[in-house]
Amino acid sequence: MASSASATAITPEQLSEYSKAFNADRANLVAANAATSVGVLAAATAYRGVRELPRTFSIELKQGSITNQKHSGRCWMFAALNTLRYELMHRWNLEDFEFSESYLFFYDKLEKTNFYLENVLATLDEPTDGRVFQEINAGPADDGGWWQMFVNLVNKYGLVPKSAYPETANSEDSAAFGQYLNTKAREFAAELRDRHAAGASVDELREAKRAMMATVYRICAIAMGEPPARFDLLLRVKDGADDATKDGDAHSGIDARRRIVERGITPREFAAKYVGEDLDGFVSIVNAPLKSRPYWRRYELAYTGNVAEAGLMGFVNVPLDAFRKAAVDQLAAGHPIWFACDCTQFALRKAGIFDRASVRVDELFGTEFTFDKAQGLEYGDSPSNHAMTLTGVNLDEQGRPDRWKVENSWGKDNGEDGYFVASADWFDRFVQELIIRREYLDERTLAAADGEATVIQPWEPISRICR
Repeated sequence: MASSASATAITPEQLSEYSKAFNADRANLVAANAATSVGVLAAATAYRGVRELPRTFSIELKQGSITNQKHSGRCWMFAALNTLRYELMHRWNLEDFEFSESYLFFYDKLEKTNFYLENVLATLDEPTDGRVFQEINAGPADDGGWWQMFVNLVNKYGLVPKSAYPETANSEDSAAFGQYLNTKAREFAAELRDRHAAGASVDELREAKRAMMATVYRICAIAMGEPPARFDLLLRVKDGADDATKDGDAHSGIDARRRIVERGITPREFAAKYVGEDLDGFVSIVNAPLKSRPYWRRYELAYTGNVAEAGLMGFVNVPLDAFRKAAVDQLAAGHPIWFACDCTQFALRKAGIFDRASVRVDELFGTEFTFDKAQGLEYGDSPSNHAMTLTGVNLDEQGRPDRWKVENSWGKDNGEDGYFVASADWFDRFVQELIIRREYLDERTLAAADGEATVIQPWEPISRICR
């Protein structure tokens, strides 16, 4: 039976009642003056919370210059490269270093489009308005990604320094490039489905896809320029305090530091020799306290990935105490951590703060925000959407973390020279995924990581793509 209008509509009488109650409370008027003048976040900023979250850390890793993804969704790539450059800098005693994010971005666009078309071929009989195809079709070659997508690209294509393949207008501001690449990919998908309906075999369709990928390569090469197959490398080693003048006149201005020089090295050779990390020795762990997805199990998301032959995105779900301990242990051993979170929650971007006690929207609006982590994931309120790098942690007298140092990829103008601080409470509530080396994981997590995976639907909230 249909509800009456009086039961379903907001009536003039209700509006009058709401307005009377609003204006009767002086705190509402003060809050409205502040919020309308400076915005919700500034009006909700609590000076006590900010003061009680210092930027000192008992464990702190020395990192290179801050990076900037600018107007692109490459946070996952920047965060991953920032973890690797730390290892490279300390292995080779370099003052600073930056990998080329554009190099991997080029191949990610190429591979994602191929992966999308392979998913189209795997779902030819799915209706276009069904949930599976809608999920596949949502953003064929969008910028976002996971750590494992980064691993797939490095394993296949290697790495290069930023000097060998610098940023372009379309890597720093990727919207138009991505828009038209997505449109072309979807046109190709429609063509493949139409040919299938007309009776073409899968082999015939895959041969058509091969020709389509030539167009995709052309689009990427025009937008980004072709990446190098080989390049020359020059690194200057930080051997000591007097390196700049060693073996030369102190006033000559000649940089006399020891040099590492390679001629015509390939990206894969560079990654193997100068980075030397076994990226397959890292494990993606998530803390997703969902009743439907028990802890100590590995899950894979169907239809998710970028490199077709590399497999699906997978995660081991662990309890919060194991999740937190793995992060502390890895930082204490001197290794930074790629992590994924909801960076929009209780966040002050300019100040560089992630903290519920500093962003008192509850006090501003006069209402509590009561979702726990499981509810935030289940209802889509706080899924992961951004990746950054943990480079420090402060431990209290009992050895428990009470704040974390975060390296972001939003340039030096946000945070304190690009670095953020996150409270322990914020970490526990809004950090969903960590990338941990196997040696810092407990036996139960390792057993799950090596066990058989449960394949789940790509829209399940256990993890979300980062931009």
